[in-house]
Amino acid sequence: MWCASCLASACAGCTCNLCTSAASAVSRRSARLAYCGLFAASLILSFLLRQFAAPLLKHIPWINAFDQTPPEEWFQMNAVLRVSLGNFLFFAIFSLVMIGVKDQNDRRDAWHHGGWIAKIAVWAVLIVLMFCVPNIVITIYEVLSKFGSGFFLLVQVVMLLDFTNNWNDSWVEKEERKWEIALLVVTVVCYLSTLAFSGVLFMWFNPSGHDCGLNVFFIVMTLILAFAFAIVALHPQVHGSVMPASVISVYCAYLCYTSLSSEPDDYECNGLHRHSKQVSMSALILGMLTTVLSVVYSAVRAGSSTTFLSPPSSPRSGAKNPLLGDEEDGKGDGKESEPRPVSYSYTFFHLIFALASMYSAMLLTGWTSAASESSELMDVGWTTVWVRICTEWVTAGLYIWTLIAPLLFPDRDFS
Repeated sequence: MWCASCLASACAGCTCNLCTSAASAVSRRSARLAYCGLFAASLILSFLLRQFAAPLLKHIPWINAFDQTPPEEWFQMNAVLRVSLGNFLFFAIFSLVMIGVKDQNDRRDAWHHGGWIAKIAVWAVLIVLMFCVPNIVITIYEVLSKFGSGFFLLVQVVMLLDFTNNWNDSWVEKEERKWEIALLVVTVVCYLSTLAFSGVLFMWFNPSGHDCGLNVFFIVMTLILAFAFAIVALHPQVHGSVMPASVISVYCAYLCYTSLSSEPDDYECNGLHRHSKQVSMSALILGMLTTVLSVVYSAVRAGSSTTFLSPPSSPRSGAKNPLLGDEEDGKGDGKESEPRPVSYSYTFFHLIFALASMYSAMLLTGWTSAASESSELMDVGWTTVWVRICTEWVTAGLYIWTLIAPLLFPDRDFS
């Protein structure tokens, strides 16, 4: 039991002291940033336990309940999943509690924005308790996380499409020549980058002397999609714009790269690994920081500005409100008899963080296939390869759908 006590102290001590020091200063406007900080702390904790907690977990009987002790990689994966489960439960509970909150007079609005010392204590307790549950619970969560991560990736794609269209519309609405030139420059740069990036991928992942048909297929398909985006967007009946098409093309090329670079280290067609040393600790830390930034941004953006996720009484996401805008300052300047609607869906905001907890666990464990790889590698394996390639194809399909849907269903409003 002393091992469990040490582990609980480590989980709480690494994060609670950092969070509670600023809890009393959290305002309504900065509440979303505080949730982001809590989520980022869970990712850092997951990373630290992945690196250092395996020897400790080996001495906990209900975790190491095997006749033959599993390899160290299994304990690393188990530690990440347990932290992720605690974080998931915290945000999932809040998501359920916040169902139906429509205005700031609802008592649950105060729960969402305040009580941070209590929230941090509950969050820490949940994470510690997850190290007391049997392995079967973690196994079930591991399976569910793969589906939750897929949904989170889908939300990311929707947000990217929304961002590119809003970016294009905001520059077009200015109706100034300098912004038209800027659109042209961005389009040309994006398409040139896509072509150059694809050429580099051919060099790295199609080495001479090897049959790398699968890699070639992935790269060629990415180029075909890039040209298809432009052709569909420029069709006279579509009324699209080539700038969003170019941005989506670059993103698809990036997804293709991340997919190919996640191929196993000993795969003969992975020239990137053949010409470089094994992933270093500094590279892992850099990749972790990138993951933190992207996941936190996705969660905040989805919870605050996606139209189809806003509560019925809130303004449409098309309104030009800042991400952490003034809509959340107090109860409003109007009469008390007129409750001010909430500016975003609290339920979906917490749901995105819950799904992001699942996704981050999959990243840190290589979609739970990392136990067969080196403990120094993260997010590597054939599962990761196919997840990212499928994400690229889903992105392409959704983008083309946004272009042709108004033609197929002219009676529906897609604005």
